[in-house]
Amino acid sequence: MKSLLDFIPLIIFFALYKIFDIYIATGGLIVATALQLTLTYWLYKKVEKMQLITFVTVAIFGSMTIFLHDDNFIKWKVTIIYALFAIGLTTSQLLGKSAIKNMLDKELTLPEFVWTRLTWAWVIFFAACALTNIYVAFTLPLDTWVNFKVFGLLAATFAFVILSGIYIYKHAAKSDIEE
Repeated sequence: MKSLLDFIPLIIFFALYKIFDIYIATGGLIVATALQLTLTYWLYKKVEKMQLITFVTVAIFGSMTIFLHDDNFIKWKVTIIYALFAIGLTTSQLLGKSAIKNMLDKELTLPEFVWTRLTWAWVIFFAACALTNIYVAFTLPLDTWVNFKVFGLLAATFAFVILSGIYIYKHAAKSDIEE
C-alpha cells in the first residue's frame, strides 16, 4: 500500500495535465503530495526523508510555477530531486555510512564491496536521470517532457530496481553459501 501511495501524486499530475494544463496539474501535484505525506504519517506514524525532500521541492518549485506562470520551475524540480539523491548517496558513501546499506542491511547481509558498488550505481543512475531530464525538459515539447517524467523515469527506475535486485540476489546467494 505504501508504494501505491507514492504513485498517486504522479497519476493526479498526469491526469490533470491531460485534462487541463501544466499549471492546474502542478497545483494538483502540490495538494496530492501534501495529502500523501499526511496519509503516510497517519497510517505509519513516520515519514521518510525522501518523501519530505520531495514534498518541499514540489511545494517550492510548484508554487513558483503557478505564481510566476512559468513551467520551467516544475521541470527543474525533477532534476533537483534526482541531483539531491545523487549528492546524498555520494556524501553518505564518502562518509563511510552508505545510505543504501543503512536502509537494507537489516534484511540483507552483503559484503562491503557490494554495498559500495550498489551505492555508486545508484549515484550514476540518479545523475543520469537528472541530466536526461534537463535534455528532455528544455529541448523537447512539454507533452514529451510530461510523458517522459511520468512514464520514462518511472520505467527507468523500475528497471534499475530490478537490476539492483538481481545484483543483490547474486551476491546474497554467495554470502549465504560462504556462511
